[in-house]
Amino acid sequence: MSLPQSVDVVVIGAGAVGAACAYFAAKSGLKVAVVDKGAIASGTSSACEGNILVSDKEAGPELTLAQYSQSLWRGELAEFGRLWEFESKGGLVVSAKPGTQANLTQLASRQRACGIDVELVHADYLHDFEPRLNPDMVGGAYYSQDAQVQPTLAAAHLLRLARGMGATVHPGMRVTGFIRSGETVTGTVTDRGTIFAKAVVNAAGTWGGVIAELANVNVPVLPRKGYVMVTEPLPLLVRHKVYAAEYVDNVASSDAGLQTSPVVEGTGGGTILIGSSRERVGFDKSFSVFVLAEMARKAITLFPFLRDVKALRSYSGFRPYCPDHLPVIGPDPRAPGMWHACGHEGAGIGLSVGTGALIAASLTGAKTDMDLAPFAPERFENQMEAAHD
Repeated sequence: MSLPQSVDVVVIGAGAVGAACAYFAAKSGLKVAVVDKGAIASGTSSACEGNILVSDKEAGPELTLAQYSQSLWRGELAEFGRLWEFESKGGLVVSAKPGTQANLTQLASRQRACGIDVELVHADYLHDFEPRLNPDMVGGAYYSQDAQVQPTLAAAHLLRLARGMGATVHPGMRVTGFIRSGETVTGTVTDRGTIFAKAVVNAAGTWGGVIAELANVNVPVLPRKGYVMVTEPLPLLVRHKVYAAEYVDNVASSDAGLQTSPVVEGTGGGTILIGSSRERVGFDKSFSVFVLAEMARKAITLFPFLRDVKALRSYSGFRPYCPDHLPVIGPDPRAPGMWHACGHEGAGIGLSVGTGALIAASLTGAKTDMDLAPFAPERFENQMEAAHD
C-alpha cells in the first residue's frame, strides 16, 4: 500500500496497544496511518498469553485503567469478542503458606474497595474451582473478572476494523526520525518516506524508549524478558487462570535478576500455558533451559499431574517495563505533537483498549474517561529532579 503524504495521526507500532490506538482514533473520525518495523503483532503481542487481568493489580491507577479496559472489552467491543477468542474464564490465586494467604486477603480487601469482584476461598473449597490442584494449598482468592484473548488475533482484527474506517497499515517500515516545526513534531521520517501528521503516537512497545529518543525526550521503557511453555493438547484439566500469590509480588518488583512464579492456564485448543519468568537482560534472545526447568518445577507444585505431561514448545518475548510499573499514556509537553502509549509491561493486552480509547479522546480534545496525570510522560523528569533535590 502506498504511503499517505499526510494524515491526522501516525501510530508507531502494530501490536495490541498500537492497534487499539488506531481503532479508537479512526472511530473518532481521524485519518490514521500505522507503521511498524516488523509484521503486525510481531513483538510482545506475539509472545504472551493474552491476559486481561484485575487480580494482579494493586489498588491505584493501573487497576483503574484495567477496570476501564474491562468495560470496553465487555462493552462496546463485546460484539467482536469471538474474533479474538475472548474468554471470561476467571482467575484463581492460591497460597501455599498461611502468611501468603494473609497478604492475599489484605490485597483482596483493597481491591474489593475499588469495585473488584473477588471471593476468598478456604482451602477446603479450592477443589470446587480446580479439582486437580495440589491439596497442600492453604487458601486462595477467585476473581470472576479475569479473562483472556488470543493476542495476535486481537491486534490483527482491531487493525482490520480500523482499516474499515479508513486507516492504513504499513508493516516493515522503520521510523528513523521526526519532522519538526520548531519544537513541535509534525510527522515521521521512515526508511520508505515521510508522513506529515498533526500528531504522532509512540506505541512501539519495548522500543518505546528508542522512539522517544528520536524525538529527544526520555521515556525509560526497558525490555523485560519472559518465557511461556506450551503443553501437548489435553482434555479440560485446568479451568481457570491459576497462579501462586507471589506472582503479584514479582509483577510489582523492580529486581533485574531472574524471578519465576507458577502460572498455569488451559486454552480452548486443549494445550496448557505455563509461566512465568521475568528478568532484565536487554534484548538477549538466547534460550535458557534453566529458566524453563524452574517454571516447570514450580508449575508442578500447583498441579502435580503436569509431571507426566509433555511440553511441546516454548517461546520468549520482551515486555515493555517502566521503573515505576505504570505505563506511559498521553501527550508529551517536551515534544508537542507527540503522544505516548507504551510501557505496559505484561499487562499490555488487557490495558490496550483502555489506552487506545484514552489516547483517541486526548487526540481529539475530548474529556478523557479517567485522569491521565499518573501516566504522564514527563513524570520521569519530575522524579529525577526530586531525586536531585
